This record gives sequence, structure tokens and C-alpha cells, in this order.
Amino acid sequence: MIKRSLAAVSLIAALLAGTLTGCAGSAEDPNTITYWASNQGKSAEQDMEILHDELAQFTAQTGIEVNVEVIGWSDLLNRILGAATSGVGPDVVNLGNTWAASLQATGAFVPFDDRLMQRFGGRERFLDSSMSSTGMAGQVPTSLPLYGLSYGVFYNKKLFAEAGLAPPRNWDEFLAASERLTDPARNRWGLTIAGASYTENAHFAFMFARWEGVDLITANGPEFDSPGAVSAVQRYLDLMSTQKVVSPGDAEEGNTSSAAEDFTDGNAAMLIAQNSVIPTLEDNGMSEDAYGVVRLPAPDPLPRGGTPALSHVAGSNVAVFADSPKREQALKLVEFLTSKDVQASLNKKYGTLPVVTDAYDDPAFHTEEDEVFSDVLAHYSEPAPMIPTEAHFETTVGSAMRDLFAEIATGRQVTTDDVRAALADAEQKMRGTGS
Repeated sequence: MIKRSLAAVSLIAALLAGTLTGCAGSAEDPNTITYWASNQGKSAEQDMEILHDELAQFTAQTGIEVNVEVIGWSDLLNRILGAATSGVGPDVVNLGNTWAASLQATGAFVPFDDRLMQRFGGRERFLDSSMSSTGMAGQVPTSLPLYGLSYGVFYNKKLFAEAGLAPPRNWDEFLAASERLTDPARNRWGLTIAGASYTENAHFAFMFARWEGVDLITANGPEFDSPGAVSAVQRYLDLMSTQKVVSPGDAEEGNTSSAAEDFTDGNAAMLIAQNSVIPTLEDNGMSEDAYGVVRLPAPDPLPRGGTPALSHVAGSNVAVFADSPKREQALKLVEFLTSKDVQASLNKKYGTLPVVTDAYDDPAFHTEEDEVFSDVLAHYSEPAPMIPTEAHFETTVGSAMRDLFAEIATGRQVTTDDVRAALADAEQKMRGTGS
């Protein structure tokens, strides 16, 4: 086990929930390191198969063995925080890039200063948008981009053609198409979402709030119950509540992969998801020519002061624990994972986008779908607030939205006042912990 001595941070303590466990480390063996990988594929088993082949190459090149554990997104943040505060954890870890600043605040990770960055080809080798989500602004990043993601709308070409519809170009067209393609009697819905996923909910709250021209959280604290914030959250909830283009059953969908089954089965005509869902669609039997992808349609015109954030800068980063006794071996793994060939290989398998420019020499990343996602990532994405309290924003707001979806699914009418009250409660929970 890797032992660390870190001061507990009140913010981090507030984020922790339940019992946190470390992993079996290997400090006694200098040629073995432990790696916590995020669940990027359809399942942890699929991830293990993909990573096994790549890490076998790493071991062959370096002689360093890697003990890898794939951790689901619902558990990953707490596991990392537990490792940061308890002093027991892995050498290398993946993290959701929206958590980069929150985790940087623990002081637990190796800073990638200019000198160290030269080892990885320099900062300029990485995509600017992805580098914007590696830590707090103005500070040396403590993680590096690994997988690039952005949001888009997947649509069923056959269902759209049968209805005589073109892919939506703005929010009104998106709603109109959703309503046209919804037929509850046939269990067919215009759209499917992961309403029980607090992370997905928080992402849409962030994007839709930017459409309203507001920030849900800044360095000065949360502003969850402002009129613009309430409008943003209600826009998403109304897809199930008032527009009724989303199945009430989606209130129980805990991740995008499960929501994708409704899309591939033809029970939903559209799916708003990140590009990493593509392998899942194909694994579920949906051929590439059966669906199309367009940018998430924003309102036209936007509310006054709004910005067309069609995605947050999404993706996963990789970090090294600062007091790992095997820092050099850990950095070699990061160097391997961000190399041109491995970036091309892993991102092809996961349906994600490379985060290093030289990997785009591979024609696999120039399909029609990938061109949409890479354009959104480069030009229509905004980084989530790179402040220490960002992760707590996700858990509080995302969970409040999950609970509101659950109420809607029971047939209860959720009003604007209900949304405002839920967001005010979420804000109080953050402020009550000193966040």
C-alpha cells in the first residue's frame, strides 16, 4: 500500500460519502505499480480487455507490471478522495476532468510544470480545450488529458425519415421533432436521458445555464437559485415533465449506456450523449449508417447574455499521486498512455477523441461523426469551473435534479417553485459545508 500524510480538507470531507476503501498496492515491488482506470467502455470487463492489451505492451517495453482496477463513475470520485485524505491508494489514477481543480486542492498530485511537460512533448502538443480542464486557472496543472469527449445529438435516421423530419438545428426544432416522434402507446419517445445520473444532470445544468448567461458556481460560491439557474434546470426537467418527450422510466436510468439501449432498440428517436457511447451503440447491434449525429441544438436566439455552450469540455485526465514511492514508473505509464500510437489505439477502441494533436494523423478520427464531436470540443465547449468546489456542485445540483426527475416520474407536477426550492436547498448544503 502507498502511504501518504495529507492534511484533511473540509471541502473534501464534505464530499466523502459512505465507506471508502483503497486498493491493494505493491510498494514492496519497484517494478509493479497500481493504476485506477475510469470506466470508459460498456462495462468494466470490456475496459479490462482493452487495457490488458495496451498495458502488456507497456510491460514489454519497460519491464513495469501494472495492477489495474476499473472503477465506475458513481464510485470514482469518492475513491480518489478517500485515497487523497487517507494516504492509501494507487500510483496512477484517471479522473473526470471536471474534478481537476477540486482534486488539485487536496495537494495530493504531481504538478506538471513546464519542465516536466517537455517529457510529454510540451503543453502545445495537447489540445487547448482539453488542457483548459487540468487544474485551477493560473496554477500548474496536476493532471493531463487522456480521453477527449463532447456532447452531440444522436438521431435515428429511419424514424426521422418516416416522419419526414430533418435533423434539428435549434431548440425549437429539437422539441418539435421530439414531440412528433413520441408515442407513449407504442413505448416510443422522442428522447432518452439518464435521469438518475447526477453527473449527467449536472453537465446539462451547467450547459443550459450558460445558454441563460449565468454561472451556477464561481470562486465566490454557488448561485443555484438565481432566475437563470432555475430556468436552465427546468428546461432539462421539462423534457419529461411538460413536454413529455422522455419516458418516466428514464428517471431510473443511471448512466448513458443504459439509456443508449432505448435508442438502439428504437424506443427513443434521439439520444444526447458524448462520443464515447458510439462503441456501445454498435455493440448493441446498431450499424453506423443507422444513426446520424448533429450538434446539440441551442435556442435561436439565445436568452440575453447567453453563450452557445453545446458541451462542457468533457473527458478524462490522468494523474500521479505526489508521494508515490514509484513516481518515475508512474510517469512512464503516463508517458505511454499519452503517446501518439497509444492515444490513437485507445481512443479508437473507446470511441473517444485523442487529446494530442499528432494522433489526429490517423484517418479513424475523421469520420463524419468524429468531425462533429471534435468541432464541438474545439469550438463550442466551455470548461467546467476550474475551482475547488466544482465536484461538490456536481453532487449537490445533480442529485437534486435526480430527485426531481423521480418525483416527475410518479406523476407529480414539478413547478418552478419546486425547482427553485430544490436548488436553494442544494446551495444551502454547499454553503453549510463552508464551500
